[in-house]
Amino acid sequence: MTSRLHLAVDGPADAPVLLLGSSLGTAAAMWRPQVPALAQRFRVIRYDHLGHGRSAVPAGPYTMDLLGRELLRTLDDLDVPWVHYAGLSLGGMVGMWLAAHAPDRVRRLALLCTSASLGPPEQWQTRAATVRAGGLPAIADAVVVRWFTPAFAATRPDVVAGYRAMLTATPPAGYAACCEAIAAMDLRDDLGRIGAPTLVVAGADDPATPVAHAREIVARIPGARLAVVGAAAHLANVEQPERVCRLLRDHFDEDGDG
Repeated sequence: MTSRLHLAVDGPADAPVLLLGSSLGTAAAMWRPQVPALAQRFRVIRYDHLGHGRSAVPAGPYTMDLLGRELLRTLDDLDVPWVHYAGLSLGGMVGMWLAAHAPDRVRRLALLCTSASLGPPEQWQTRAATVRAGGLPAIADAVVVRWFTPAFAATRPDVVAGYRAMLTATPPAGYAACCEAIAAMDLRDDLGRIGAPTLVVAGADDPATPVAHAREIVARIPGARLAVVGAAAHLANVEQPERVCRLLRDHFDEDGDG
């Protein structure tokens, strides 16, 4: 079977695989700040979610189960038996599903700026309807203001503009279907099944998935650890690239064998 997910691959072919999942409304390019350093140690595979970037946009409905199983099929296509996994926002939600439902495929796990249950459902259904009616520009300003702190937006308007362009380039049908997947998602009861060593990273100033959501994940995954990154909103890997990269390298290198 040919994967419906677009992939970007960097790093040595024989290195341990590190799979990176991006946020709702972004693509694999979201992780560019971390790739040069991570690719020195890992075979870094970034993917676009269904309905995002250059991946396929199948008809909905989408669910976390669908997004997770699509990722498993892609790993099977690549003949990759296991991965380290880091995901931010929607990428983290898929990562929780993957580690709970296919525990043999995830060696170590990092969850960034994400939530196991992000209600109320009505807000996501309303956002999906707005995007279907008016496209991504209809919500872009309201979304992007939550991605970065005001201080970062004021000093790096070029970066903010680039990520806004990434958001508005997302296929509306795919974005809306992923909103509906989040609306129906509740992974809280699955978290106790995750056995992979887990790092949970929160942006101290993240209004989209506040630190309290990270704390709940940590409380439910056995042995999970929390790191709160200061001066960072939702896209903490963009706002604090070196800090996030160091956290990821330390976590995935911790057992010394990749």
